[in-house]
Amino acid sequence: MMELHTSARRFALVDVNAMYASCERVFRPDLNGKPVVVLSNNDGCVVTRSAEVKALGIPMGIPWYQIQELAQKHGIVAFSSNYELYADMSNRFVDVLSQFSADIEVYSIDEAFLGLWGMQCEGSAYGREIRQRIRQWTGLPVCVGIGSTKTRAKLANHVAKKDGAWGGVCDLEACAPDEQDELLGRIEVGDVWGVGHRLRKRLASCGIATARDLRDADPAAIRKTYSVILERTVRELRGQSCLDLEHVRPVKQEIMSSRSFGKGITALEELQEAVATYASRAAEKLRKDGSRAGAVRVHIMTNQFRLDQPQYGRSHIVTLGEPTDDTAALITAALRALQQIYRPGYTYIKAGTLLMDLVPRGHETRLLFADDEERERRSALMKVMDGINLQWGRNSLGVGVAAFRGGRSWTMKRGSKSPNYTTSWKQLPVAHA
Repeated sequence: MMELHTSARRFALVDVNAMYASCERVFRPDLNGKPVVVLSNNDGCVVTRSAEVKALGIPMGIPWYQIQELAQKHGIVAFSSNYELYADMSNRFVDVLSQFSADIEVYSIDEAFLGLWGMQCEGSAYGREIRQRIRQWTGLPVCVGIGSTKTRAKLANHVAKKDGAWGGVCDLEACAPDEQDELLGRIEVGDVWGVGHRLRKRLASCGIATARDLRDADPAAIRKTYSVILERTVRELRGQSCLDLEHVRPVKQEIMSSRSFGKGITALEELQEAVATYASRAAEKLRKDGSRAGAVRVHIMTNQFRLDQPQYGRSHIVTLGEPTDDTAALITAALRALQQIYRPGYTYIKAGTLLMDLVPRGHETRLLFADDEERERRSALMKVMDGINLQWGRNSLGVGVAAFRGGRSWTMKRGSKSPNYTTSWKQLPVAHA
């Protein structure tokens, strides 16, 4: 008989429904109940769909131009990605969650795990309280899944989101064993956290088609045939907690800043502006993480879908003398890399800067004759620059060719971007009497 584990530990997974679209609706309540999509960089593809759009059968990732007629027919409202707004709303979402548990793992921009150790009240009631407060304080709709392991909490969240009868909250551990069997039997194995599309096909060929089938599989056989990771998933489905909360995110090994251009560019000067700007943004993230970079990699590429144009793509790495978080030094290295790979005669559609060989600040290897006084002065300068850009908005103060000039032709298209309601004084919503 299959062994099931029980535990007083409880995990909750709280997930924002259609995060980007929901953020837009917070400040546009007239759109509640109407179909809303959010588009990717350069207004290319659908990356978020409201429930109304999903009901129309519009798939994720479809190019926006392919559904223009359908959008007009059904009154679909499209927004360009407003990353500043979404990031700020995510921070507010996490701030509210932190009031419900000191044990929290921010898993992504729109979801987080909570540790509900020693919880006194009934799980579903606690989930409804979380849901109500987040909606009241941020305007964001969420679903809550509760389980004895992180994987079971993920499944419970899936149930709460897919079946409206649960009212947005599912406590899997409050369900009777036969009800759990029925619920897991309706969830495709590909929807289990960590399984995915490719593994789903392999499992299905072995008769494992649902979450219940995977739970009931022999862990040792799963480990031998597939991997120790999938064995861990099986044990988590059985109620044996194998995954703890990650209170501190792992230190990043690399930081990437890359975008497609609003239009193709050919001039080296424009590429230099773009690469320097991306290096500057990556440097801001680097300092925020408390790290320094030992190398910079730059890549450029043409549009591979334009077969009528010559194709080219290259990358180059520049190693720094010592790890740094100085924007000017990183821009200089990035431009050196670009100089090595740029070729005239091509129309470039994308470029990016990757900071590599990251080390925590204070743990880097110093040059023997390094100028500590100059380094401290530069560090103070970077701190001032970050403070100004935080207070007055990105690009208020920049370095060299990355300094804002306005009217750049290569910048990303965001023709339907909403205002930065929460991060710009000039774009605050105004209530009229």
